[in-house]
Amino acid sequence: MYHNNSIRILTGNSHPELAQAVADRLNVPLVPCTVKKFSNGEIDVKIFESVRDEDVFIIQSGCADANDNLMELLILISACKTASARRITAVIPCFPYARMDKKDKSRAPITAKLVANMLVVAGCDHVITMDLHASQIQGFFDIPVDNLFSEPLMLSYIKRYIEGWKDAIIVSPDAGGAKRTTAVADKLGVEFALINRKRDGRKEDAPEKMEILVGDVKDKVCRCGFVPDVG
Repeated sequence: MYHNNSIRILTGNSHPELAQAVADRLNVPLVPCTVKKFSNGEIDVKIFESVRDEDVFIIQSGCADANDNLMELLILISACKTASARRITAVIPCFPYARMDKKDKSRAPITAKLVANMLVVAGCDHVITMDLHASQIQGFFDIPVDNLFSEPLMLSYIKRYIEGWKDAIIVSPDAGGAKRTTAVADKLGVEFALINRKRDGRKEDAPEKMEILVGDVKDKVCRCGFVPDVG
């Protein structure tokens, strides 16, 4: 049993490789636990070491199967809370339902606020996330929230691994990403472009199509869609 450090790291099934990489970097072993489903779909969690009076970090992203990953996270938080953990931090690289952060039409839910409430009720004391779709989501919580930014790492990656990046152009796939696109382009000293999208029809659920490209991308290396908005 490991007692040389008050930090304890757990993970669900969303991204065990990431949790293992973090544990290796910190030289802190992962707390052995199992997260599996019963035949009726209910999630069963078992933690095999004590977390009493420990600082617990639960690494669980909201990508891929967001609903199952969210429920796993909530149950892990609750299990650690009832096991008398001193402090529980949820590390959520991709915050689930972050795009539902406002009431943009009649009877629309603000699901990001609901997720924030569920995390607090489950027993979470602190949230660490990355590149929230909207920074105001931090205000949905009554607990501390650290919103980290991937932009510095992205800039470093582009300069190190993208050949001919000085002749590149940063492209935003829609108007919502224009601010982030221009920020990255300015820091790299390159041009940027914008794709305008329009709904194909009047219905709210009508598919969008790309209509106009603003900017000159001829003979440029284009990087599109990853100007950080992981949320």
